[in-house]
Amino acid sequence: MAPKVSVVLPVYNVGKYLRQCMDSIVGQTLEEIEIICVDDGSSDDSPQILQEYARKDPRVRVICQQNQGAGAARNHGLSVAQGEYLSFLDSDDFFEIDMLEKSYQKAKEARAQMVVFRSDQYHEDRDEFVKVKWTLRQGNLPPYRPMNHRTFTGNVFKVFVGWAWDKLFERNFIEGHGLRFQEQRTSNDLLFVFSALVLAQRIEIVDEALAHQRRNLKESLSNTREKSWQCFYEALKALKSNLETFGLYQELEQDYINYALHFCLWNLDTITGEKKETLFDKLKGEWFEALGIRGRKEEYFYNKKEYGHYREIMGRSFQEVYVPCES
Repeated sequence: MAPKVSVVLPVYNVGKYLRQCMDSIVGQTLEEIEIICVDDGSSDDSPQILQEYARKDPRVRVICQQNQGAGAARNHGLSVAQGEYLSFLDSDDFFEIDMLEKSYQKAKEARAQMVVFRSDQYHEDRDEFVKVKWTLRQGNLPPYRPMNHRTFTGNVFKVFVGWAWDKLFERNFIEGHGLRFQEQRTSNDLLFVFSALVLAQRIEIVDEALAHQRRNLKESLSNTREKSWQCFYEALKALKSNLETFGLYQELEQDYINYALHFCLWNLDTITGEKKETLFDKLKGEWFEALGIRGRKEEYFYNKKEYGHYREIMGRSFQEVYVPCES
């Protein structure tokens, strides 16, 4: 009998946190699962830890590949998954013990193609859990279930976040549309998640925090984005291409362009290092235009503060915008 859920777990040099993550998965109250761990060329003790769990639990399967990134690891796991539903988790995070049971039960009740649940942040330096309301914007959802993107209010790309680990996906739905993760260093799940979002006709939610995202890791990808400063732009381009392929771009153009501006500004404002100025120049010189942002009037944009920041970038130099003046 096929498992109810296939858990796909990319693993790369997370030995310090891997046991807490694995314990929260193998201990799930939903027992009819397969756990596909894809070691992405780790050089620490992660492979040994995974083999330790595989020896103890026949549901754990370990796949090894040369380092190709989390997107490629997720695709590798997806290619062998047999579960009715798919869960793509991150190996430095950890999860409520009933996460899969609650999301799977909700999926079955609604015959949902996609289930989204809440998450929070675990700030390791302070040993503190912090609520994060913006990962699931309840106020933009209709009062009835199941739902789809046409029933949302506000920007459809900001109702949920474009990461995969706080969601459950029906495998037949994913396979039927040929959805895959982008194989790039960062922003590799945005294309997959938002493509599923606009294609799904039956979406459900579990209004509880069931996943805990570990923050303040010096070695995390989010803290070293200057090494992959262009990945978000590749993700946005690929999403536009998919929307066009699905015949949905005209319908979703304004939401897409507003989200593209938001994501560009977030990446520019949060990146550190010498690539910040490189990114500034690329956005100003090429990418704002390529993404359809340039030339739009103020009323086209939902967030006037973001529009004002965009105009500041277009009208001033990098030093004027980001280098503080000496008093």
